[in-house]
Amino acid sequence: MDINCDMGEGFGHWRLGETDDAALMPHITSANIATGFHAGDPSLMDATVALAVKHGVAIGAHPGFADLRGFGRRRMNAAPEEMVNDILYQLGALREFASRHGGTIAHVKPHGALYMELAQNEAMSRLLVRALRKVAPAAHLFCMDISVTARIAREEGQPVVREFFADRDYDNTGAIVFARQVGRADPLAMAERVVRACREGVVRTVEGDDRPIAFESICFHSDTPGSLGIAQALKPALVAAGIAVGAP
Repeated sequence: MDINCDMGEGFGHWRLGETDDAALMPHITSANIATGFHAGDPSLMDATVALAVKHGVAIGAHPGFADLRGFGRRRMNAAPEEMVNDILYQLGALREFASRHGGTIAHVKPHGALYMELAQNEAMSRLLVRALRKVAPAAHLFCMDISVTARIAREEGQPVVREFFADRDYDNTGAIVFARQVGRADPLAMAERVVRACREGVVRTVEGDDRPIAFESICFHSDTPGSLGIAQALKPALVAAGIAVGAP
């Protein structure tokens, strides 16, 4: 089982969240590194890539909408071609920093509103997957199991990794429940929820039901309050349950 986290989500002197990436990196196996549109700048991208290489963590591009002010969490109405070109632009930028440090791009995980747009936009997802088949055919595309992105990636032959969000709630449709402010969770309770999802393939929804869910990677967000405690709890809980932890 993979553990992934969004990284490098700052800009200039500004940093998001209460925990430095350096403290989180030893506890994950895949890093989704912001590529400049919703967060990140060249120096931060370079430093975060170097940190991932140092810790043997898989490097992933984390492209978003061009929305620094809204942190990429506001939907943009643009043609699929424009959005996919923006993604490729960001992927190319991170790939150069990865090459500089002897790393490669292992995966692509769209950020925020772009992630959710792709999950339901068949035209945009197909255009993205077909572009990745040409420029990064070995890169895993991270997405939700209920998304059209996952289905299209399989149809087109792009490697796909489905995610379980450790620090987000689900509803009975299998969708993430949107919350502008995420509270401080109990890391041990969160780890227990993750282990149950791994073993039983279900998640307890906000409606109180158990819903089937399929995934190969566990995601938590670096800006979630108490993210370091989450990071420190997840891997030991998985290992104790006999679940191997590693990048895809």
